[in-house]
Amino acid sequence: MIFNETPLDGAYWVDLNRLEDERGFFARSWCLREFSAQGLDTRLAQCNISYNRQTGTMRGMHFQAQPYGESKLVRCTSGSIFDVIIDVRPGSATYLGWYGIELSRKNHRMLFIPMGFAHGFLTLEDETEVFYQMSEFFVPEAARGFRWNDPLFAIAWPAEVAVISEKDASYPDCREELFGSFVTGRQS
Repeated sequence: MIFNETPLDGAYWVDLNRLEDERGFFARSWCLREFSAQGLDTRLAQCNISYNRQTGTMRGMHFQAQPYGESKLVRCTSGSIFDVIIDVRPGSATYLGWYGIELSRKNHRMLFIPMGFAHGFLTLEDETEVFYQMSEFFVPEAARGFRWNDPLFAIAWPAEVAVISEKDASYPDCREELFGSFVTGRQS
């Protein structure tokens, strides 16, 4: 695997190191040793799939409050997405910075999202599927989020939102107190 630093501290986009021949290619998409060598979280508690029927489906911006914070490795296995992360770690050099990258079935690229980041994506094609490897189990009462189009971030989403859940649409704008709960474990 080829690890590429993003502008956000601790987050990486990962390309496959493809061994190609007349049949196609073979590549490793996960290796405990390689992730450890990068100093990345190697815990794996669960894997999730997000299937999205329609172009313009928005999911995000999500994170889990402590002590249930999680790292993620995200890969698009069908279709394509614009994947966005925001550093919500108070005290981080890249606090409240955002980064977006296209992940697709064609580019096989992955995004490693460390604990302390909010995450969301917009589908760029119909029939898009996203595969997540998660360091922690999902805890519904620890789920937090803020509005995907919060003017504080001015994220340059590449397409219009056509489908969004009621929950994601009703998230508030970003507020520091959301992150206080992330850091301390207190409910907001």
